[in-house]
Amino acid sequence: MEALLDTNAFLWWAADDPRLSARARETIQDPDNEIFFSVASAWEIIIKTRIGKLTLPESPESYIPTRLDYYYFQILPIEIKHVLQIWKLDSHHKDPFDRVLIAQSQLENLPIITKDAKISLYDVDILW
Repeated sequence: MEALLDTNAFLWWAADDPRLSARARETIQDPDNEIFFSVASAWEIIIKTRIGKLTLPESPESYIPTRLDYYYFQILPIEIKHVLQIWKLDSHHKDPFDRVLIAQSQLENLPIITKDAKISLYDVDILW
């Protein structure tokens, strides 16, 4: 199975946070699954760290790549087709980073590992 991590799911996985559901945890840790981390999530983490809404144990430029390597997550780049897909999305969700993840999920046929109920209002599969 392939799946796309929501930003919070990535952060909760990396911190072994109990807010991550058992199903999400099982999906991520299964070595037969390919887990994707969007460049949009890296961007969101950097922005939120810079403005003080998120605290990491080290700088994002170190934190993100070391976790991606350690957990063997695949990087999903943001392509023009992903950005153009946002035009087609209803306005249920205002967060621009989540809107990129939704577009990527739709175009790449990847379920999203997320607790965010607003994302379920779109035509995407949710794993939680």
